[in-house]
Amino acid sequence: MSQSSLLVTNCSQLVTLVGPARPRIGPEMRELHIINDGAMLVKDGHIAETGTREQVEPLAEADTHVVDAGRRVVMPGFVDAHTHLVFASNRADEFEMRCAGMTYQQIAERGGGIRSTVRRTREATEDELVTIGQKHAGWFLRGGTTTVEAKSGYGLTVEDELKLLRAVRRVSETTPLRCVPTFLGAHEIPDEYKSRPDDYVDLVVNEMIPAVAAGKLAEYCDIFCEAKVFSVAQAERVLTAAKQHGLGLRVHADQFTSSGAVELAAKLGARTVDHLEQTTPESIAVMKRAGVQPVLLPGSVYAIGSQKYAPARAMIEAGLPVVIATDFNPGSSPTASMTMILSLACTQMKMTPAEAITAATVNAAWSLNRGYRIGSLEAGKSADFVIHDAGDYRELAYYFGGHRAHAVFAAGMRV
Repeated sequence: MSQSSLLVTNCSQLVTLVGPARPRIGPEMRELHIINDGAMLVKDGHIAETGTREQVEPLAEADTHVVDAGRRVVMPGFVDAHTHLVFASNRADEFEMRCAGMTYQQIAERGGGIRSTVRRTREATEDELVTIGQKHAGWFLRGGTTTVEAKSGYGLTVEDELKLLRAVRRVSETTPLRCVPTFLGAHEIPDEYKSRPDDYVDLVVNEMIPAVAAGKLAEYCDIFCEAKVFSVAQAERVLTAAKQHGLGLRVHADQFTSSGAVELAAKLGARTVDHLEQTTPESIAVMKRAGVQPVLLPGSVYAIGSQKYAPARAMIEAGLPVVIATDFNPGSSPTASMTMILSLACTQMKMTPAEAITAATVNAAWSLNRGYRIGSLEAGKSADFVIHDAGDYRELAYYFGGHRAHAVFAAGMRV
């Protein structure tokens, strides 16, 4: 379908998320700006008008293609602001170990975890990784996600990290899924550097980051700042170098321990801090003062069998523009389902369905510096939208585990 003009009508609820040109905070996160019995006009891949059917239908022209939503919910495509889109193989064997009582950290200490995926990903060719990434892209699209942030981090050599980022770019070019690339060479210390982590940091700073920047392969740089992985001092070296090369900053912070990573991210002007299961009230205040967006990943808490979820309510009450994301990866969060994440956000982190939808759309778009283009259904923005098989937006979080979108559109084209 490539019509230049498209009318989407007969919507039970047109969830527009119209609002200020910035991330939503506090009570704003509950304001979805729903148009009942709504309709939307799309021209040349962009939203031209939203309103009631009575207001919008007369604006359609003779050759406008009409999409009848069938009294279903229509809302922006999900924006997943934390994924590991491309990797080789999976870690179902380690899932079985966790079910038998081993912890995620114990498995990692025995050579499993991230490093096991690294070994398999290094063996894969770029073409093989592209094929895998295209398959994963299909999973996201079928669930109603139209944009993802996509991290590297499973190569941990110069060439393998570049290979992963090239694969991400090719997936974005060959599928309708929009991919925002992030360099995560400091995801783990590889086996060959295990006894000399500072030498690996040297490699990241002196060779990987310059090569990524020269090839324009990433918009952001991330690091896993955590006890037994990268210290705050090492993280500062990596993030400072990335900033000097023009990359935006994101930080894996406070997942297993509260280590000072949030404070470092604030100091360096990071766009986001992600995970935050162990974060403190003091760190929440630091995020607020620095304008750093928290990206919460309840899927990884669920999948590793932890009970400690990030304090979403405290963050919202503090005025932080919360984001939720899947953390899609082969080990600790093997899900591409944003509706499952909506359910976890509501049941485990006590967010309302409206807050969760805001966190998975417009707030996530702003965290990727794309709030002017995607994340809400407003005139001028890209027509990335989903017709959900639901009559009420709350059903997306309520019916967990099996939801599939009825129809997904990216830039006005059904995908």
